[in-house]
Parts: sequence; C-alpha cells; structure tokens
Amino acid sequence: MIEINADAEAIIKRAILSFVATVNEDGTPNLSPKASLTVRNGVLYFADIASPGTIRNLKHNPAVEINVIDIFERRGYRFKGRASILPPGDDEYSMIADWVRATNGLEYPVDHVVRIEAISITPLLSPAHVFAEPARSHDEIKITYYPKYGVKPIGE
Repeated sequence: MIEINADAEAIIKRAILSFVATVNEDGTPNLSPKASLTVRNGVLYFADIASPGTIRNLKHNPAVEINVIDIFERRGYRFKGRASILPPGDDEYSMIADWVRATNGLEYPVDHVVRIEAISITPLLSPAHVFAEPARSHDEIKITYYPKYGVKPIGE
C-alpha cells in the first residue's frame, strides 16, 4: 500500500468533492461523487452515505479509482486501489463515521465506511500547468481561475 502524502491530503481537504469510479457487474463504469473522502494516518477512506450502487460494485469487484482536483489550482491526484468495506462496529468505521457526523450533522447516515489500499497515485495536471510558457505558480493559476468560477478568495 502507498501512503497518502501531505500534498495529496491537502488537496483532498480543499477540494471537498471527489469522484469514485467502480465497475458495475455488467462491466460498465459507475462514477459516484463523494464529499466524504478523507485521509487518516496516510490511508484513504470515504463514507457510504447514499451510495448503494458503489457498495454493491465494491462487494463484487474491489477495484476503485478516485479522482480529486483542486479546481482553482487546476491540479489533483488519481488514486487507484482496492477497497475494503468496513461495517458498523469496526474501529476505523467509527473513526470516519464520527467525523462525518461531526462535520455534517447527526442526521447523516453512514451505512459503511470504505477503506482504500492505494496501489497507484498519479498527479493530475491541467494544461494550465503543462503547456503554459513560462510556467506559472499555483498562486498565479488560482488568480486566473477564481474569476472564471465567479468567486473571490476568503479575506478579499
């Protein structure tokens, strides 16, 4: 298993929304948005709040890919790995379920917690990083993309 580094963890926290890909029984892809992706002790987890299809797929085939992007920095990570579904009562389940409820409220159901054993981590970079001449810093890219999304940084 590959441990999640500090930069990837920071992007996960900033991005909030990630996308989890699993494989349906008929071999077609299933893509599910997740706002519960988190890192604890270098390991990826997400909560099953309303994802019966994702859980069904992972029970059949534990292969998973997760993409998370900081939309303003135009970069992120692709995590490929194998999922383990943790039931209520498991210590890791409790750690993540307690965090979800503390963050979102007690009314949020956490049916399962999924632990990801990362076997591959690849940086994702938009063309803003790859083709810009001269190369631009993360801050320069953010300044360019804030207005495109119609937002201002906090504190301005």
